[in-house]
Amino acid sequence: MKPVYLDNAATTAVDPSIIEAMVRCMAKTYGNPSSAHLMGIEAERQVEAARTQTADVLGAKPDTIVFTSGGTEANNLAIRGILDTFIEKGDQGHIVTTAIEHASVGRVCDWLETKGFGVTRLSVDERGIIDLEAFKRALRPDTRLVSIMHVNNETGSMQPMAEIGDILKNASKRPLFHVDAVQSFGKYPFAPEKWGVDLASISAHKIHGPKGVGALYVRKGVRLTPQSLGGGHEGGLRSGTSNVPGIVGLGMASELAAARPIAEHAMALKKYFVECVRDAITDFRINGPGIEEGAAHILNIGFKSVKGEVLANMLSQQGVYISTGSACSQRQRTHASHVLQAIGVPRDYVDGSLRVSFSIYNTTEEIGESVEILKYCVNKVRMFVRR
Repeated sequence: MKPVYLDNAATTAVDPSIIEAMVRCMAKTYGNPSSAHLMGIEAERQVEAARTQTADVLGAKPDTIVFTSGGTEANNLAIRGILDTFIEKGDQGHIVTTAIEHASVGRVCDWLETKGFGVTRLSVDERGIIDLEAFKRALRPDTRLVSIMHVNNETGSMQPMAEIGDILKNASKRPLFHVDAVQSFGKYPFAPEKWGVDLASISAHKIHGPKGVGALYVRKGVRLTPQSLGGGHEGGLRSGTSNVPGIVGLGMASELAAARPIAEHAMALKKYFVECVRDAITDFRINGPGIEEGAAHILNIGFKSVKGEVLANMLSQQGVYISTGSACSQRQRTHASHVLQAIGVPRDYVDGSLRVSFSIYNTTEEIGESVEILKYCVNKVRMFVRR
């Protein structure tokens, strides 16, 4: 059996056509897009074409797109870029976020608390969804920013973006609204202008583009403090020589993702995976939203009386690649996932939880083969535990 990659929430294989385009770019259009000569002008043309491709997926104008090194930088630029001004003024105020954010939002909020900001971390229900009434109550006259992810990277829970936007639209003193859209961009409808989103972070490598490139959507009129100073690239918001091949890859990945039935394909695989597990393995539970309620490409599943790390390692040795959670913190993790704790997963299942994530390249044949191997691994681990 050839290797089966089911860790697509961590990263995805780069589409072959994107690799070809990036290689052509590195070989032929290697000029600096800030240079005035013809090769520089051609590089700039390709950057701007990619900016349009990326903006089109969001239903936005190209000049609202700021290219970054990925989702983490985009989240930092959004949050710190908005709030640095208040730190300078000594007028910190308040932030609303959730208990299940990615570390690139959660740790920034932790840092901002040390700078004097108040932070409300909204709890979520067993599906991983915030309570909108609790959200309304959390808003204060001095709330500067709301930062809530669209699709959770561990469980696939999807927050009600349109409803959150409506609440903020009607707030007496409207704070800015930032969304970590890294797991949703290119897979699910995401309309920042329609939903009242001011800032949205995206990343190429979640949609079969290259690593090391992403973007921040910045609504017109929103002012940010740059987090890197230099030559004033990206409208003065992100200095540094443009990663032309990466940006070209992001533009192509955006366009390809919008044209593909990613969600429909992933949902079919997700349902089939659960069906196969039900037929083969006992004592498991789905963590987070219901199968059809959450994001199609992410499934978090817990097995009783096993260790997820042990299970993931055994699967890897058999050529099936599945993770225990966020790739950004997996190797450093010394305690249970904060997301699974927040949604109230019983300890017996938290320890044995895996995140299975699907892509357009996965097949039903791979799913069936993977579950057979998973069955063997779970039974073997449980046999040793019972001893």
